[in-house]
Amino acid sequence: MPRQQAFVSEFHVPKMDCPSEERMIRLALDDLQPDVALEVDIPQRRVTVTHCGPVDTISQRLQALNYGAQLHSSQPLNNGSMDEALALSRDRDAAEARVLIWLLLINGFMFFFELTLGIVAQSTALVADAIDMFADAAVYGLALFAVGRSAQLKLRAAHMAGWLQLILAFGVLIEVLRRFVYGSEPVSLLMMGVGSLALIANVTCLLLIHRQRNSGVHMKASWIFSAVDVIANIGVILAGLLVLWTGSRYPDLLVGLIIAAIVLNGSRRILQLKG
Repeated sequence: MPRQQAFVSEFHVPKMDCPSEERMIRLALDDLQPDVALEVDIPQRRVTVTHCGPVDTISQRLQALNYGAQLHSSQPLNNGSMDEALALSRDRDAAEARVLIWLLLINGFMFFFELTLGIVAQSTALVADAIDMFADAAVYGLALFAVGRSAQLKLRAAHMAGWLQLILAFGVLIEVLRRFVYGSEPVSLLMMGVGSLALIANVTCLLLIHRQRNSGVHMKASWIFSAVDVIANIGVILAGLLVLWTGSRYPDLLVGLIIAAIVLNGSRRILQLKG
């Protein structure tokens, strides 16, 4: 039976500004496989979809994410076949899946490691950075979990991850407030040591993503935006230095507050997803 006419449709997605949104877009269209191939350009806020048949279903899925997706153009596929486009997409996705597994393992381990030692060190900055690690692990884990699942099950899993992030982020904010009122004694040397290990872990993640830099512009963008985690780690180390230098707990509280607010905003975006 001959395949339907193939099209290349380009969407402008103004609210897509980090790898988390890119993963959510892929999840939204995952069950349309095998007749959809994606290319995501985060810096340009552009999603290009190679697909068979009408574009209506794809438009509805993307608009339901509340990222402001608008169809820019849709044209018949002229150069190459749909089978070739899908084969390239499958090869790229398989390579990226191997990277995702490593990223999930690294971020998952560092979440528990930083959280435990953050509590021991009485450091809200470390605890907040651990929650940031969890947020990354949740996105990577959800991307792996989504393969072959129904759209409704993927949505429930995404919301579960979003609620857990929300609860953890609010927990950090409450802890910042409690320690601001009642005081704390963050252990600066432990903060700097654990922050340095987290920095090494995130640099390793960047190197893993960098190996896939030729698989698509979205992986290049993931590398760029994952550098935010490195900045957060440097913030923890800097807070530890300031605590050591000044003897004040406030640098630790400030960095913890900033990182928790970032995670809180990410969880809000996940919970806004609709089926």
